[in-house]
Amino acid sequence: MSDAKTSSALVPTQAEFRWVLIGLMLALTLAALDQNIVATALPRITGDLGGLSHLSWVVTSFIVTSTISAPLYGKLSDLYGRKPAFVGSIAIFLVGSVLCGLAESMVGLIAFRAVQGLGAGGLIVLAQTVIGDLVSPRERGRYQGMFAAVFAACSVAGPLLGGFITQFASWRWIFYVNLPVGGAALACILLALRPRPPSIAPRLDWVGAALLTAGTGTLLLVLSWGGNAYAWASPQILGLTVVAIAAFVGLAFAERAARQPILPPDLFGNGVFVLGALTIALATMALFAAVVFLPLMFQLLMGANPAMAGLMIAPMMGGVIIASYTGGRLVSRTGRYKLFPVLGLAAATLSYATLAWAVRNDLNPPLIEAVLVVMGLGIGLVMPNLTTAIQNAVARSELGAATASAAFFRSLGGAVGAALGGAVLAAHLQGVEVGGSSLSGLSAIASLPDVQRSLVLGAYRAGLSAAFITGTIIAGLGFLTVLFLPERPLRGAGG
Repeated sequence: MSDAKTSSALVPTQAEFRWVLIGLMLALTLAALDQNIVATALPRITGDLGGLSHLSWVVTSFIVTSTISAPLYGKLSDLYGRKPAFVGSIAIFLVGSVLCGLAESMVGLIAFRAVQGLGAGGLIVLAQTVIGDLVSPRERGRYQGMFAAVFAACSVAGPLLGGFITQFASWRWIFYVNLPVGGAALACILLALRPRPPSIAPRLDWVGAALLTAGTGTLLLVLSWGGNAYAWASPQILGLTVVAIAAFVGLAFAERAARQPILPPDLFGNGVFVLGALTIALATMALFAAVVFLPLMFQLLMGANPAMAGLMIAPMMGGVIIASYTGGRLVSRTGRYKLFPVLGLAAATLSYATLAWAVRNDLNPPLIEAVLVVMGLGIGLVMPNLTTAIQNAVARSELGAATASAAFFRSLGGAVGAALGGAVLAAHLQGVEVGGSSLSGLSAIASLPDVQRSLVLGAYRAGLSAAFITGTIIAGLGFLTVLFLPERPLRGAGG
């Protein structure tokens, strides 16, 4: 009886639902803008602050903290309600945005991006969980289409906005633009989202949280420093590897003993969750192993300015959104979801392979743009449909934990992919110097004598091609994995 009362208390009026939906879309806008607006500014940021060798950590630090915090937000929202968790995540994200805009060094920017990530971990997770509370899996396709429209605007406008802000104002404003959007999202959530009574005797899994943090953080350090700052067989890397393995093994035991675990062990007995989360992780790993370096390729190898680099990324993002919107509608109409990620990962694998060949042989702009469109279409068929499959396969009482756990593996895949891509690129740049010092910015490379500049650009060309080959291999593994995904009928409104 209490469950029925709790469920009815969550049902908003039509007016409340509309405002909640606006708040969710604004929160997704924050996440989409931050993922896309920063990329085109990275070369200019490194030119102002230095530290080109740390470029991947501007992305990685954000992903590490958002990866760690995502399961925490999911569990906190299950225990204490979606509303306070959502408000907290947006507030922390906005504080981090202000600090990033004020950064005076690369180390400071990386640290403040980590703060931003602590808030960002809840944005997409809680938006997906709230809509999962309010809408059945069978009906969710239409709302995925609305969310896709938000991502469409932000994914296309984000790189363009980042490029123009960087070129005509300052890269610092790419962080300040989050403030009005976040303020509006906070207002909608505070006014319209109904609070949910906490579950009986809520207890946060502190041991699990500590082990999750230790395991994820040390794993990323291994991937970032291995073969770059330290040799793979060095005591530092081997020691961090041991810590990571021990932390994840300890996490597995701790979650079995925890009364309210962050990563519920019974989820890992669910075939749809396991294979769906693994496929999401591999797809995101492939995406970040390659795409994070596209602005660098456009500006360094193709001579584009930051604004043009943003424009050149837009077709790929448009492909993602078209596929997300269309795929979500088709899933809602047919009740079947497996075919779409299968086709999507096949297309993504072929696109990565073609891009790797093009970087090595012929950087023809029309070819590159066509490949990016197909890549975007492929990736767009994977993420939202697998999230729907996972939410459909678990009980409503596990919705927050399942959504957050899938988001954890998605974020972990992105972190591993970004660090792996950075390590592959850095390996090709070892020993290449500009004027006796390590590579420090695009302007320094452009001012080199022709012979030395050709040598440096050749190293970057080889490194970027290798990063795209890495994405090809990982996407291929994702394709093989999703072939084994079980397909279950999507529940209707009463499910």
